[in-house]
This record gives sequence, C-alpha cells and structure tokens, in this order.
Amino acid sequence: MTVKNPPLQMLPEGFVTPPTFKNIEEERNHLKIVLAGCFRLFGKMGFSEGIAGHITVRDPEKKDCFWVNPFGMSFKKIKASDLILVNHNGEVIEGKHPVNKAAFVIHSRIHHARPDVIASVHSHSLWGKTFSTLGIKLSPITQDVCAFYDDHALFNTYSGIVNAIDEGDKIAAVLGEQKAAILQNHGLLTVGQTIEEAVWWFIAMERSCQSQILAMQTGLSPVELDHRTAIKTRSKIGFPLAGYLQFQPLWQDIYNEFGEEFSK
Repeated sequence: MTVKNPPLQMLPEGFVTPPTFKNIEEERNHLKIVLAGCFRLFGKMGFSEGIAGHITVRDPEKKDCFWVNPFGMSFKKIKASDLILVNHNGEVIEGKHPVNKAAFVIHSRIHHARPDVIASVHSHSLWGKTFSTLGIKLSPITQDVCAFYDDHALFNTYSGIVNAIDEGDKIAAVLGEQKAAILQNHGLLTVGQTIEEAVWWFIAMERSCQSQILAMQTGLSPVELDHRTAIKTRSKIGFPLAGYLQFQPLWQDIYNEFGEEFSK
C-alpha cells in the first residue's frame, strides 16, 4: 500500500516542501548535490561497509536512468561531480567511474517497477542487517516505527549476492507499493518520492531495528500498539512529505559541515 500526503491545507503552517526549479539542469544539479550530501551523512553515521551500499536518484529528464555512487569510492569522499549516471541496461552514460553491479541490479528494477520512486536506498548498516537475520518484520512498539506499520515488506528468499536481473525483479515485486523492505540476511531497503524522504526512512528504519533488538534483549515482551493506534500514528508521521521534513535537520548539519566540499 502507499501512504499518501494529506491535503496541504491540513499540514502545519510553515511546513517545508520540496523546491521547484526553473529548468532541468537546475533540478539535476540540486539532486546531485543532495545525493552527494546523503553519502557524506551515511559515511558519518557509519552506514558504509566496504564497497557495499548505494543510494540512487532518478534523473529528472532521462527517466530510465539514475545517478548513483561510483564503485569502490568512500561515502566520506563523494562529491556531486563523482556521481555516475547509469541506464537500465547497466551502462554508465555519464561519469568516469564504474558502477557496482549489485546497485544496478537492485535499483534499476525498483525504478523500473515503481515510476513514483525518485530515490532508493540500500546499505549494510549494522542494526538493519542484524535485524534482517531474524526473518520478521518490525513490530509497532514505538511511535517512530509506526511510520512502517503495514508499509514494509520482508524479502525472505536470499540466495547470495544479487547479480541477476531476475533477483532484482523479485525484490521489487515483494516491495510492491510499500516504502521499505527488510532483505533477510542482507539489510534494509527504502524508497521515496524525494532523496530526502528515502534517506530519512532508511535512518528511521535502522534505528527502529536497533530499538526492537534492544527491547528484545531485556528478556521481556515489548508492548505493541494496537492496530488502530498504529495506523493513526502512521497517518501523522509516515507520509512522504513527513519523511522529507524529518530529514531537514540532518541536512542542515551535514551541509554546514561538508557542503562546500561535496557540492563541487
């Protein structure tokens, strides 16, 4: 299912919404700067794991292509000018670096199956990959995790490193219209209508995995919110513009610290 934005007049006064652009080039430049900044943020948060992990954003003009991090480059070093543009055949059509094949296989199929998805995020973050070994979905035990209540999938047919197109298609099929998926024995995957939304969902999901693991470690049974309360809470915090807004403080911090460098 897809959690839709409420009517704008129902949102709080001063609610931050995505910017508009004069032309395609201005939009593309903005997307690349934000994408580079998100990699810096992931690097700072410890979400990098060797050459694993990728964030993609659909090009605003070439809709069957997406921008992604170069293969083997540290998240902490990525600049907007380092990003590569890849088509759905896995060909690098702009940029001087190679593409991570797993990034192409997973993300190209999600972008293909979900025209509404502008950005997709996957990383081998510690709590996410640990939680993925349990073979369960997140439970509605906190307010924050309710953003994912009845809006995330479990892909439980891991068969090794994702190198085949049909494996990417299977992941996209299980994801369906939802905002996130737990890839069993692998890690987390989130999507969004903006980079900011998709990245926030990943961070929120990672922390929700951590919270549930810590609660389970007490030996007690975490108290779950009832269905009605979880759905009501999701309606307040789980829609796309809410994800976009939640990201803004993180963006302010990372841009203040590294923006002059990664915007190049």
